Amino acid sequence: MANQQERIEIYRDGNAVCEGWSTWESGGGKRPCVIVGHDWAGLLDGTRDHARRIASWGYVAFAADVYGQGRRGTAGADNSAFMGPFLADRAALRARLLAAVTAAKAHPHVDPNRVAFIGFCFGGLCALDLARANAPVAGVVSLHGVYAQPGLGPQQTIKPKVLVCHGWDDPLAKPDDVLGLSKELTEAKADWQLHAYGNTLHAFTSVGADAPAMGAKYSEAAHRRSFAAMKGFLAECLA
Repeated sequence: MANQQERIEIYRDGNAVCEGWSTWESGGGKRPCVIVGHDWAGLLDGTRDHARRIASWGYVAFAADVYGQGRRGTAGADNSAFMGPFLADRAALRARLLAAVTAAKAHPHVDPNRVAFIGFCFGGLCALDLARANAPVAGVVSLHGVYAQPGLGPQQTIKPKVLVCHGWDDPLAKPDDVLGLSKELTEAKADWQLHAYGNTLHAFTSVGADAPAMGAKYSEAAHRRSFAAMKGFLAECLA
């Protein structure tokens, strides 16, 4: 997008160096920020493409780097070596995500009082973990995420608003998992909503995904519908 600015964002989580990336439309003062959580491949072009679209809605889009500087997987490959350690240590994942929130709020074009987090696949799990942590964000969106609870002690009331966009036939989040998440969010008194898309698999926003035998396939309709839902949700959260 010709009128968008872009820059690399270096920030730290303790001794770990992270290399995020931000984009925003030229002109104007401080604006709301949408932090974008990447899928299991890491911060690659697909995440940047999502961020550019979100920036066109008038936000600073801040693509977080969960894995750390120089740690990137490959789209369409097995990237469990990068994701696995964070799934095994959800406290470490929480700390890494909170570091991204702190960095995004410090961005010179960001209004730190109007920040949300969205995430795709692994990033969808990250979005829910931030809500569970009551991170200082107005809302979170999980797109074709996974829903396993972090197991970090009793869940307090969840304050950020939550939107879940889900492919009903996603083998990584089966109907029982969806019901479990709805029960968890209800018990935590969250302001939550679920959009489920029929005949839709995992990775439905990932253009080019075409591995139905593995449970992943792009869906133009679910992509369009989920982004429309997310756009309205973000406008509500970040007004």
